[in-house]
Amino acid sequence: MGIHKFVKAILNGDEITVFGDGTQTRDFTFVDDVVEANILAAECDSVGKNFNIGGGSRISVDALIKEIEKLVGKKAKIKYIGKQKGDVRDTRADVSEAKKELGWMPMINIYKGLERYIKWYKKKQIVDTD
Repeated sequence: MGIHKFVKAILNGDEITVFGDGTQTRDFTFVDDVVEANILAAECDSVGKNFNIGGGSRISVDALIKEIEKLVGKKAKIKYIGKQKGDVRDTRADVSEAKKELGWMPMINIYKGLERYIKWYKKKQIVDTD
């Protein structure tokens, strides 16, 4: 959801609100990787097991915004405010169990995923009712 909001705001020239200082990191997962993991989980023999599915690497919020700026060719308008109560500093998925049990690993890194998402977004000319 954050990537969608950031891309939309930058393309429209709207302000992005960043909670915290922008150095906090997140582990984003491309939807194709999530679909593949779900299919493998549905077909595996491990009944009742939980698997952590994620991109497997982190990027700071500031670095994410800079990458989107680069890909869309526009500068973001950013407003930094205090961090949200209960928000974690950093996230990173441990996909080792999914790798071991399902033979799954994320295939689309954040950079390739952003490129694909922005290309799709521009092609579809998303109409958002947020």
